[in-house]
Amino acid sequence: MLLFDRAFQKLIKRGELTVHAADGKTYHYGKPEPGRDPVTVRFTDGATPRKVVLAPSLAAGEAYVDGRLVMEQGDIHALLDLVTWNNRWESRSDRRNLEARARMPGDPFGWLRTYNQERQSRRNVAHHYDLSARLYDLFLDADRQYSCAYFTDRDNSLDQAQLDKKAHIAAKLYLKPGVRVLDIGCGWGGMALYLHQKTGAEVLGITLSEEQLKIARARAEEAGVADKVRFELIDYRKVSGKFDRVVSVGMYEHVGPAHFRTFAAKCRSLLTDDGVMLLHTIGRLGMRRPTDTWTTKYIFPGGYIPTLSEIAEASESARLITADVETLRLHYGYTIEHWLRRTQARKAEIVAMYDERFYRMWEFYLAGSVTGFINSQMVNYQVQYIRDRTALPITRDYMAEAERQLRG
Repeated sequence: MLLFDRAFQKLIKRGELTVHAADGKTYHYGKPEPGRDPVTVRFTDGATPRKVVLAPSLAAGEAYVDGRLVMEQGDIHALLDLVTWNNRWESRSDRRNLEARARMPGDPFGWLRTYNQERQSRRNVAHHYDLSARLYDLFLDADRQYSCAYFTDRDNSLDQAQLDKKAHIAAKLYLKPGVRVLDIGCGWGGMALYLHQKTGAEVLGITLSEEQLKIARARAEEAGVADKVRFELIDYRKVSGKFDRVVSVGMYEHVGPAHFRTFAAKCRSLLTDDGVMLLHTIGRLGMRRPTDTWTTKYIFPGGYIPTLSEIAEASESARLITADVETLRLHYGYTIEHWLRRTQARKAEIVAMYDERFYRMWEFYLAGSVTGFINSQMVNYQVQYIRDRTALPITRDYMAEAERQLRG
């Protein structure tokens, strides 16, 4: 516990953390903080605390999943929030940022884990998105939107925020009657069906998940629009034809930095001359760095969170014109907090579907994601692209007007 004790004496200044070590000793860190409940944990073995200090994300995640890190007061989100709040991204010193930059090459395999060729991309998608559809039903909204919602009011329900997200994106697409839309990474079909319902657009949604494909097609058939809203199991690199609009929501995180330029060039080639594209993706503030090992090992193999500069470099290389950029700073944290609480409320059902270890893995993933967007480097970017600078009105007023009409 010596290394852990030294590290956490420096780290935890605000809020109370109590740690019961495997040898029976108890350690206290921090001091009371208004509005923040104390957190208590117990380690069941002597080796885990040292591992947590040396490899925080991987070791803490595995220890929680395996039951070697036990929450005795507060849940895993309370612990991760306490730790990250004491190391909030906005509060880090320039010196610490420079030290982090110096440590960048420390994971020599980090970049290789995100080299997503077509065959590997399909395996990576199946690992996460081909889980039981029932699992996603338990914690997502009714439309199964598995991406950042848009909270026009912090107190809005998850379903309302996801509906508003679709309107927010549709408004930026500058939709007109008769347009043909490509939805790259269409999920379970909700965005494609929404765009057709609201505007009459013909939509092609593409995915690499067989489970998502089956459900998306069934939804289109049930809605009687399968001739206007089609779904295909195909890699974005294999799509042909021209589209008036291209939208991609929550898919860019699976492209990988080695293929960012390929993605941008492909999207430009698919757009008509006066076409419009909207890219909605998780983004990273500050320096670029590999995805942490725990996430790529257990949750999103091949996943990578880009910085805004990486997105810009790729689109500029493809001669896509950036027409608009919006940073959703807190919306995804609010979204995932809904997912986390819904997951915790349905614990018994998830354990019955899988087991206790899977439940703890999923809970750790969601809890860590919430704190990533509230305290750490994660945000969400919406970037609008055009091929021709005359393709859109010269002011942004059309977005607000279209959004008002769509939310009606």
